[in-house]
Amino acid sequence: QVQLVESGGGLVQAGGSLRLSCAASGRTFSSSTVGWFMGWFRQAPGKEREFVAAVGWKSGRTYYADSVKDRFTISREKAQNTVYLQMNSLKPVDTAVYYCATRSGRNDMSYRSSEYPYWGQGTQVTVST
Repeated sequence: QVQLVESGGGLVQAGGSLRLSCAASGRTFSSSTVGWFMGWFRQAPGKEREFVAAVGWKSGRTYYADSVKDRFTISREKAQNTVYLQMNSLKPVDTAVYYCATRSGRNDMSYRSSEYPYWGQGTQVTVST
């Protein structure tokens, strides 16, 4: 199995920054030889969950939604089994619960939340005006 635990959410003023962390654990995660795609998704009240960013665990290749490109940066620390989402120039529209998710690297990268089988509990990010 795979366990994902997010941290780092909070309240910040528009224009500010936050860094989210997602620590992965579990025998399935550690024993994989094909790696994973680690993704961040978010869900605002009354809206569908949407893709934010992802990184290939082995390749380090990154993927971003257009709405966050040039403001957010995803990275991973392989030794710590941790993925980060550095969020700069935050806007009120970025307010949402942010979720970490992962899917096997055996498959292609996906932007669809339904294709990620493992999820964290979520962390709230609130950006005030």
